[in-house]
Amino acid sequence: MTTSRRGFLGAASAVALLAGSRSAFAEKKYDNGASDGEIKLGHCGPYSGPASAYGVIGKGIEAYWKSVNEAGGINSRKVKFITLDDGYTPSKTVEVVRQLVEQDKVLCLFNTLGTPSNTAIEKYMNQKKVPQLYVATGASKWGKPKEFPWTMGYQPDYHTEAVIYAKHILANVKDPKVGILMQNDDFGKDYLEGFKEGLGKDADRLIAKLVTYEVTDPTVESQIIQLKDAGANVFFNIATPKFAAQAIRKAAEIDWKPAQYMTNVSASVSSVLKPAGFENAQGIVTAAYLKDPTDKRWDDDAEMKAWRAWMDKWMPGANQGDANYVYAYSVSFLMEQTLKKCGDELTHANVMKQAANFQKLRVPMLLSGITVSTSPTDYYPIQSVQLQRFKGETWDLFGEVMSAEGS
Repeated sequence: MTTSRRGFLGAASAVALLAGSRSAFAEKKYDNGASDGEIKLGHCGPYSGPASAYGVIGKGIEAYWKSVNEAGGINSRKVKFITLDDGYTPSKTVEVVRQLVEQDKVLCLFNTLGTPSNTAIEKYMNQKKVPQLYVATGASKWGKPKEFPWTMGYQPDYHTEAVIYAKHILANVKDPKVGILMQNDDFGKDYLEGFKEGLGKDADRLIAKLVTYEVTDPTVESQIIQLKDAGANVFFNIATPKFAAQAIRKAAEIDWKPAQYMTNVSASVSSVLKPAGFENAQGIVTAAYLKDPTDKRWDDDAEMKAWRAWMDKWMPGANQGDANYVYAYSVSFLMEQTLKKCGDELTHANVMKQAANFQKLRVPMLLSGITVSTSPTDYYPIQSVQLQRFKGETWDLFGEVMSAEGS
């Protein structure tokens, strides 16, 4: 009798436990910016100002969430994407981000653009414990989870990219004398530090001249003249699109013909190389991690076809030669996967937990052999690039996919 009673109680306990687990499983958890029907994402970018060429990224992201919502949203929730103009001015970034966090009460910030802009809000976001996810800058500081557990980058970091350029120069240019144009902020300094590391102990001897500019400067023409006069036979162009294009054009005007290396952030054919003049851009080397829409090698590629179809529907009339739209599409896909993994637990902590838990995820439009991997101790989603050289009116990939370890 006792045995059967124990058996009965055991069964009852099991039923109660099962019911409890079902209840726990069904329980929804929300922080600011999430509800049964909506997920609020905050964003700011330079729709005006010296870096306004990047404004199309925000437009592309906005279109992406519209397409997600039309398809049913994320786990039946519609995404409300709130994007504001900060003009690439850090003080303005602080102002609009406070609005997004404290007034609009977004679940997280997504793909805020610019090294100085994100630097200005990083401590604030971490104090508030609101995710600052997949920032649109490759500064190496965005991969430090111990110091800043609420901030994560997306693209390959500038430091690693610059190391790769330096090693390529050492291997391919006889007796290099490097002239460097550098944006005078954390963006420029991160590239410079990586470049010096790549050059090694002879860095100071190999750098013939370093000149800087401010984002408020009208032109960089005088700086390019200084680099030529210094006898540089290599030009490392650490500039955002407007100034990168000016530099390439001015070098041609003064008949300076160095081996040219340019940062990935200014690799857009339509917003940099076309304004600079295709004839002036021949042979420039840069790093790539995304498929370039002007490269005919991808004409029959399934991902490129899908992207073009998406652009035709959601951004009709937009310039499909602008690689910034490819960037917007790829980073938005990663954010979508992150939110999907959160399920019904849309809290700040769970968003970061899921963002730090990808293993070799294939993101559309990344180059073959490049995937996204993260962990609680690894906040660098993409750590590989492939070099490419400008030829004709497009980029031509060469060599192997390289990473920090293989650089």
